Amino acid sequence: MQTALCVAYFAVLLFLATYGLHRSHLVLTVLRHRKKLEATNKAFDARAAAERESNTRVWPRVTVQLPLFNEATVVDRLLEHTAKIDYPRNRLEIQVLDDSTDETQALARKKVQELAVTGLDIVYLHRTDRTGYKAGALDAGLKVAKGEFVAVFDADFLPLPGFLKDVVPDFDDPKVGMVQARWGHMNREHSLLTRVQALMLDGHHLVENRARSAAGWLFNFSGTGGMWRKEVIGATGGWQHDTLTEDLDLSYRAQLAGWRFVYRDRVVTPAELPEDVSAFRAQQYRWAKGTVQTSRKLMKRVMTSKDLSFSQKLEAYFHLTPHFAYPLMVLLSVLLLPALILMPATNPMTMLIVDLPLCIGTTGSLAVFYMMAETAQGRRRRDALKVLPALLALGAGLAPHLSRAVFDGAQHMAGEFVRTPKRGVNLGRYHARADIPFTEIFLALISTVSVVASIETGHWFATPFAGLFAFGYSYVATLVVREQLVRTKSSDVSSPVSERDSGEVPAVAVSEQGDIAAA
Repeated sequence: MQTALCVAYFAVLLFLATYGLHRSHLVLTVLRHRKKLEATNKAFDARAAAERESNTRVWPRVTVQLPLFNEATVVDRLLEHTAKIDYPRNRLEIQVLDDSTDETQALARKKVQELAVTGLDIVYLHRTDRTGYKAGALDAGLKVAKGEFVAVFDADFLPLPGFLKDVVPDFDDPKVGMVQARWGHMNREHSLLTRVQALMLDGHHLVENRARSAAGWLFNFSGTGGMWRKEVIGATGGWQHDTLTEDLDLSYRAQLAGWRFVYRDRVVTPAELPEDVSAFRAQQYRWAKGTVQTSRKLMKRVMTSKDLSFSQKLEAYFHLTPHFAYPLMVLLSVLLLPALILMPATNPMTMLIVDLPLCIGTTGSLAVFYMMAETAQGRRRRDALKVLPALLALGAGLAPHLSRAVFDGAQHMAGEFVRTPKRGVNLGRYHARADIPFTEIFLALISTVSVVASIETGHWFATPFAGLFAFGYSYVATLVVREQLVRTKSSDVSSPVSERDSGEVPAVAVSEQGDIAAA
């Protein structure tokens, strides 16, 4: 039993360590391509300056799609910012793709009418059948879109005036199918939770995306803050809704078909981060489940592709499977207690040879990864180090919830697209409901006992890890319980936000001019 426990414990630990090594590999890839990345940004800056001074470019027609579902708190802000985009008015179309079932419909229609009077080509499209959720809305709008390029912005994003002129020139290369911009964070400093989220997303954009783009590996459209060549979407199968991450799915299908993607970290689109842990968990659940579904759908096709190199396939594997680490984290926290009790404490030499390298490999890689993300945007390394303990704790605390997402995605394709509630101007209008986190509470108790056991048995290197699990589970459980208690006592509690089909009626798109087109 002791041998079996030892093998299981170290097998899980080593598997998790491979993802730590992968993060280190991404950091090294950015460093290896540093000169290329610097040259790319210098060329972009020079191109942007030349475009501002020249009036000779004939700008192509662009459609901006704004998918909405019950976004009353942010819809005015979104439309006002979109209307300020600096682009020739006769070459710009804005589609408000509204699937809302609440007052967002009236607010969006009113705002669209106000903007249309100014001469802006803006149309309001409403579906009565929400088949496909966001993917279905984007597909419906694409069928009547006028532009040869399509930009997408979610409701919590604020497209800046220069966005289109910054990214459209990248499509001068006929092989470019998509351009993704970096996400900014309007409310980064709101709380510890938002600072952790900002750091996580900075790591994705400023390390992962830059590494993959520079090395010629596959990376993905992030669902918002990017632009597509319209013909690419249709030629590679269109927006499909058999996964909850339609953006990742389409991205891989397009790149497997030979289209090239461009990442622009110089172009930033500010966005609102979820300020409640319940909303954040709902968002992460959808991303985790959808990524697992996409890996089920496309992994074999990726691995058997004759057009991809070994390094591209290897990176695609890590890109499509990161969430499988969450069930292993839960398993590791459960195995830790019996391992501490049954396995003898290691001597100092063994700690230096085995335990210390594993410790550095798992946590040290994260520190370097996120320090690079901060310095890439002019922030201080110590800013990342200050937030890193909370990031580690939050990751551990989310593990049970996201493990359920992994198992759900491994068993079922598609599913309900639960949107992330936006705060906007009305802080109590939308919220996500969460059950009492019994699993997190139970695991917090086990991990607390593990902390005591590690001290009593002399497993000193295990103490910080056990403490991290105990704090992470307790932190998330406490936040969830506190949020739900506050909401149940509040007089303005609304129903849980979800995106459900409204019936089997054929979808229609209704414009402000009264035209009806089959969607």
